[in-house]
Amino acid sequence: MNERHHPNWPPQVPKHLTLPETNIFYNAEVSAARFPNKPFIVFYDTPVTFGEFKDETERIAGFLLQECHVKAGDRVLLYMQNSPQWIIAYYGILRANSVVVPVNPMNMSGELAHYVEDSEATTIIAPQCLFANVEPLIGRGPGKGIEHVVVATYSDYLKRPSPIPVPEFVAAPRKTFNIPGVTPWREVLERHIAPGPLTTGPDDLCVMPYTSGTTGKPKGCMHTHRSVMSTLLGGCVWFSAPPDGVYLSILPFFHVTGMQGGMNSAVFSGATIIVLPRWDREAAALCMQKYRVTAWQSITAMMVDFLSNPKLGEYDLSSLTGARGGGAAMPDAIARKLKSLTGLDYVEGYGMSETIAGTHINPPHRPKPQCLGIPVFDVDSRVIDPVTLQELPQGETGEIIVNAPQVMQGYWRNPKATEEAFIELDGKRFLRTGDLGHIDEDGYFFMTDRLKRMINASGYKVWPAEVEALMYRHPAIHEVCVIGVKDVKRGETVKALVVPAAAHAGTITEQEIIDWAHEQMASYKAPRIVEFVTSLPKSGSGKILWRKLQEEDAARTAAASENNGSNGSTGSTGGASS
Repeated sequence: MNERHHPNWPPQVPKHLTLPETNIFYNAEVSAARFPNKPFIVFYDTPVTFGEFKDETERIAGFLLQECHVKAGDRVLLYMQNSPQWIIAYYGILRANSVVVPVNPMNMSGELAHYVEDSEATTIIAPQCLFANVEPLIGRGPGKGIEHVVVATYSDYLKRPSPIPVPEFVAAPRKTFNIPGVTPWREVLERHIAPGPLTTGPDDLCVMPYTSGTTGKPKGCMHTHRSVMSTLLGGCVWFSAPPDGVYLSILPFFHVTGMQGGMNSAVFSGATIIVLPRWDREAAALCMQKYRVTAWQSITAMMVDFLSNPKLGEYDLSSLTGARGGGAAMPDAIARKLKSLTGLDYVEGYGMSETIAGTHINPPHRPKPQCLGIPVFDVDSRVIDPVTLQELPQGETGEIIVNAPQVMQGYWRNPKATEEAFIELDGKRFLRTGDLGHIDEDGYFFMTDRLKRMINASGYKVWPAEVEALMYRHPAIHEVCVIGVKDVKRGETVKALVVPAAAHAGTITEQEIIDWAHEQMASYKAPRIVEFVTSLPKSGSGKILWRKLQEEDAARTAAASENNGSNGSTGSTGGASS
């Protein structure tokens, strides 16, 4: 441990964390044994107890093993919104000794195809409202696509009337699918197929979230049960999470922060989680009041929207004892507003898909604003010169690197990308985060810029190269460069500079490109702004100078704001749920 980073370590919190030598499913077994009748999940007033949860995960596991022929170590796709089925499916896959591949439910069929092909998954668990995106990938032949689909209906878990507003896609009645290999969730449970023995150990693969980068194709981050255990247990200890805590679980479970802080930590501690499938500020406030929520993880865009609700004063939020999150720095004004309303500091943290959530978190008793925090349990984090790879002294800006138990094993079937992601320093293997930052005199880490090319839109990471690869499918696009631009609501938003193909110049509009993009990719990735240009600047080797374009756009926006006496983006904006 690097003690110089920890002069403000939280009191009564140990500096070393001894990790259990068990698989993640064992946490569900323990909580079900301890609290069989206690509500684990509450979904629009319908509770699922820890006992019911464990029972249903085993039924899902039995079906995966016996009917879908899933074997130990096989990857299974999990593609849906936050719901009881998401959590039960996740643990059902683990109970089948398999590996969870969480997929953003905003991904369209073309994007989903890459997950299927790259992970070599033959089974997917998806909701009926997204089945149209799954269907084209079914039955392409052995080893070439999806062979088995478990189709969930969210309304199966609406067993009581609720004062919380229920979205239409959640309330929709069950549909029928007469397609070979497609089985309704309810039928899977009704078959009561018992699973075989649980054989996975701490060093077997557990979950494989995908992240992208400069190459455009998302890459699977290989996490073991041990690395997943590290941040889920670390969160419980860092924030002193009691079994009687009540979490508002509204961050998406497919994202590592929501997965660990909003789900896996609660399974370990025995807490109750109030699950909402999409961000809705009225529903969030109602849940906090009705269920006496004690802890809420959010992203900046959610908090901004929540605190701007003119009716917020009508709700009793006195049960809240913690508000935390990350993804983007929380503006001072918003943090002060939260403090005034609730008396709580917003505790920020930092992590990546490659680290299955947090490596740095602010001490709850002494947080700093717009700060990544300090390295948590058993994390050695340093700042290096990204060119020479030499460690830099306190105060100097360089690339943040991390050696920690929560760091992934590497990228799935991509040894070249894995090799590029790591360096060795002092005999240790460090992950290069691609984020530039510095350490202050108190040992707190601050992010300054990004070395990697990435846009942070409402807390979602958008990789421009991936968006560009999708946009090149449009016949009217000759060349495209995707950049990030400032946005009042989203923090950053996606802009595409497009050189139209000669045959389409003057016959296609920017709005048509925007509309097409929203049909082809997840809405948070799709450009909100498109600008036609005659050419794109290139380097001597022919590479498009994206950073130059981004800096020029930022300078123009700043000048326009100064002239207009206003702040914010000139483009359209979207909320956190987009």
